[in-house]
Amino acid sequence: MQATSTEITLEKVNQAVNAILEVLGTPETELHQKALTAFQSGDHQTVKRLASTNLSDYYVKSLGYLGGALKLTVNTDTILAESARSAADFTKEKALKQLGDAISAALD
Repeated sequence: MQATSTEITLEKVNQAVNAILEVLGTPETELHQKALTAFQSGDHQTVKRLASTNLSDYYVKSLGYLGGALKLTVNTDTILAESARSAADFTKEKALKQLGDAISAALD
């Protein structure tokens, strides 16, 4: 039986971050583009500020967590999990909107 490594490395965290970014997809609003650009440039404080002033936006919330994950603390697992949950919530809300619009168009 092979032992599972519990050591967190920047390489492992970056793999998780990339998976979350893939789920978030391409930004479709100016806010999302601003948050993603800030995240990619390492300006995590701006992303956190955007998340704190756009409380119901799961895309920005997910990115807001990710900057903290890159610090490799004892909380990295939790931070990644919260970011992943927010990314999943974002895709769920996007799908619900799309389906609602489709149903509305079909029934009108």
